[in-house]
Amino acid sequence: MENQHRKITGYRELSEDEVCLMNAIKAKGAELLVLQEKLRTYLATQRVGKIVACKSDDKALIDELARFSAAEPERWASIGKTDIQTGIMALIRAVAQPAV
Repeated sequence: MENQHRKITGYRELSEDEVCLMNAIKAKGAELLVLQEKLRTYLATQRVGKIVACKSDDKALIDELARFSAAEPERWASIGKTDIQTGIMALIRAVAQPAV
C-alpha cells in the first residue's frame, strides 16, 4: 500500500534527504553487523582451538583457556551486537522524529 506510513499514528512524511540519511544509517548498521559476525566466528574458532590444545595437559595452554574464558569475549561480542542494533535504531529515530 502506497503511503501506508500516513495511516500509522505518530509518523510523518520524510524528505528525500531524510530518506537518504536513513538508508545510509541502515547500510552502515548492516556493515557493522557483518563485522560483528566475523568476530563471533573468529572467537568460536579461537575457543575450539584452545580447547583442543588443552588436551595435551600443558599447564600454559590450560591457563590460556582459563584466561580466554574469564574474559568472556563471546558475551562482549553479543553485547556489541545489541548495542549496534540499539544505536542504529536510535539514529533512525533521530531522523524519523516520531510523535510518540
